[in-house]
Amino acid sequence: MAFGWLAQAAADALPLASLSLPPGFEIELFARVPNARQMALGKNTLFVGSMRAGKVYAIPLKGARKPVVIADGLNLPVGVAFRDGDLYVSAVSRILRLRDIEARLNKPPRPEVVSSAYPTDTHHGWKFIAFGPDGKLYVPVGAPCNICEPDPDRYANITRLDVTSGKVEVVARGVRNSVGFDWQPQSGELWFTDNGRDLMGDDVPPDELNRLSRSGQHFGYPYCHGGTIADPEFGQTRRCAEFVPPVQNLGAHVASLGMRFYTGTQFPERYRNAVFIAEHGSWNRSSKVGYRVSMVRLQGNRVVSHEPFVSGWLQDESAWGRPADVLVMPDGSLLVSDDHAGAIYRVVYRGNR
Repeated sequence: MAFGWLAQAAADALPLASLSLPPGFEIELFARVPNARQMALGKNTLFVGSMRAGKVYAIPLKGARKPVVIADGLNLPVGVAFRDGDLYVSAVSRILRLRDIEARLNKPPRPEVVSSAYPTDTHHGWKFIAFGPDGKLYVPVGAPCNICEPDPDRYANITRLDVTSGKVEVVARGVRNSVGFDWQPQSGELWFTDNGRDLMGDDVPPDELNRLSRSGQHFGYPYCHGGTIADPEFGQTRRCAEFVPPVQNLGAHVASLGMRFYTGTQFPERYRNAVFIAEHGSWNRSSKVGYRVSMVRLQGNRVVSHEPFVSGWLQDESAWGRPADVLVMPDGSLLVSDDHAGAIYRVVYRGNR
């Protein structure tokens, strides 16, 4: 087991020595960013959305990595996506764009509205966003409740937005609240995390890791959870066999958020093309779970293992950090955002292969 430690002034100190990783790996502080959520990489800049702060940050990758506020006063701007020099930001009902942003960090442009087609509900209304291989912006819409049967064309789905025409298309249904997705490098298929419902007990239902193999597939919400668990309120109307089961059931209440396929080469072979998942941590379980980065190893589309990768943000039922997103850097290191500690960490491999 390897530990990382980065000395800081007392006001900024983080107990990184309490974090455990597999042998050969180290973790260090990359930057301090208030309420850091989703991350997106520009050519020379890391962009970071926030939730409670209402701000979007830019961190120049050269120099002191001091965050710059490039947008403020937004409604839960969790999601950020970079394409062709422009930054796209989710703000509940709206998708915004900051044009030519890397050339204008010191005097950011006013955000322009790309789309206002999304619901205004803030319950599961914050959105992780990303551009797919097809050039469309993928935008999830969570259920406006813990458990209900909402309009399937408006809620509990994943959409894709043509940022040129404004056309919105639903590509996945029955998705309670996805706050993380990525495309498998080999197949180009969309994989996503989904948060399970509350108030069914400590250990059910699980969060899910899902795979979209064709547009329009239904993943069960609100009728079925985890592929086999009928919902006590809605499970009598439709059978679990009607829906696409998860690739992997994750822990109940772990709050699986950002996920990425590992596309780098710095980590050893067993980590190549694995899925890294930020588990934000439970809020209403009798004993806390999550608060870690986990890894799902694959052979093709088959799961080989699901195991912890970085843990230790939870100490004796007290959490000093909450992972929210992960991002693979060009050098193969892995960034982890933490909205609770207001930090971004970098995981590097320095062991023997």
